[in-house]
Amino acid sequence: MKEPNIKNRNVYRRRFLSWAVGILIFDILAATIADANEQQGTWKAGLATVVTTPEQSMWMAGYAARNKPSEGKVHDLHAKALALEDVQGTRFVIVAVDLIGFPREFRDSVEKEVGTRYGLRPQGLLLNASHTHSGPEIRAWRATQAWDLPPEQIELGRKYAETVQVKIVDLVGRALQDLAPAQLSYVHGRAGVAMNRRLLTERGYVISPNADGPVDQDVPVLLVAAPDGKMRAILFGYACHNTTLDFYQFCGDYAGFAQQYVEETHPGAVALFMAGCGGDQNPTPRRTLEWAKQHGRAVANGVEQALVSKPRPVRGPLKLALGEATLELAAPPSIEELKKQANSTNKYERRHAEDLLKELETGRTRSTYPYLVQVAQFGDDLTMVGLAGEVVVDYSLRLKKELAGPTAPGQGPAVWVAGYCNEVFGYVPSQRVLQEGGYEARDSILYYDITVTPFTPSVETLIVDKVHDLVRQVNSGK
Repeated sequence: MKEPNIKNRNVYRRRFLSWAVGILIFDILAATIADANEQQGTWKAGLATVVTTPEQSMWMAGYAARNKPSEGKVHDLHAKALALEDVQGTRFVIVAVDLIGFPREFRDSVEKEVGTRYGLRPQGLLLNASHTHSGPEIRAWRATQAWDLPPEQIELGRKYAETVQVKIVDLVGRALQDLAPAQLSYVHGRAGVAMNRRLLTERGYVISPNADGPVDQDVPVLLVAAPDGKMRAILFGYACHNTTLDFYQFCGDYAGFAQQYVEETHPGAVALFMAGCGGDQNPTPRRTLEWAKQHGRAVANGVEQALVSKPRPVRGPLKLALGEATLELAAPPSIEELKKQANSTNKYERRHAEDLLKELETGRTRSTYPYLVQVAQFGDDLTMVGLAGEVVVDYSLRLKKELAGPTAPGQGPAVWVAGYCNEVFGYVPSQRVLQEGGYEARDSILYYDITVTPFTPSVETLIVDKVHDLVRQVNSGK
């Protein structure tokens, strides 16, 4: 029998490959439709956004070297809310805001108001700050301790904080009113914006790019679609300081541009950014608006990269927990050391010593700190962890590994770990960072009046144990 020539064999191969690819696409579509059908009636989702750009020039957050108020804006700042409700009526609202952070009393006040007005439980509210250093300052203690601002600037900050608080409470209500049937799914991509910023030198660890340091380049993405498949919201995260810029214009920095680019690519969808554990990570390179745009594009590309893969359905039920880990603070220096420091030419060292001496004199020295930890469990598909403060990357790397369990990659629950949640009081070092020393470990406390002494090496164990406790709590149904 005469064999087909090479040309015919190639035709047969192409036909076979086309048939095989067609079958594969059909299987993927069928699986996606089946997953969507399975989710029908499982979720409701609601969205709301509000502009939070100050209407007047005011002092900006971050960078103690700043010496004047803001001078205009690059683009608007926003607060955005994503409300979710499962079939049992459990509600969870994520609020993402273009701010450097929230004081604890800010969270407490919002929590109380949304509970009273909308019946939202404390564990059902998660506030996340993008940690942009190109936003307004709302922390009164920071304004007085760090910058000696004139009274009118302090008053502007106070009024702005009150305004934003009112807007967020209203925002939560509008998101809850917007609840409508939805499908949830999870994907993740990667971005190369962040670089570890802790570099070992002859002077110890300093803030400088360290390409060999630990980093988390993951871009987790939660997709919210209508029952017909139309995209309604894209919640994404990244573990990196929002500090490309250090000028005097209001701007969401790379996270603001990333949201803008995602929304431009997906008209009609709301993009929300949730900051990860980037306490020891900086966007690299820095200091120009063009780099902020490029970094925003890189993170947005990480979202688009994720969307190429098949989304994993996220099913209910929704289980929530909020608790406190009692973190231990180191003993203060001796009176002699503090008196010596009180004579320092560095005003931050001097003030820190003076404040600590006053606490010692009155017997009110703090030895512990109540640290907020939040967990949201989406069935067996996604575990979301919200940690307070400027959390270093070790926490996300460790918790993602431990909470995913011993399953093969992509087989166990997806794990999303966010920092800057509910309160930003200062840095949260890991045991490793504490042992190494440097800014995130100890030096940064000069610029905060919340924790006047560093954490002890137990900090990582206490936080991680609390996360596991809350995960066990939600899984047990208690």
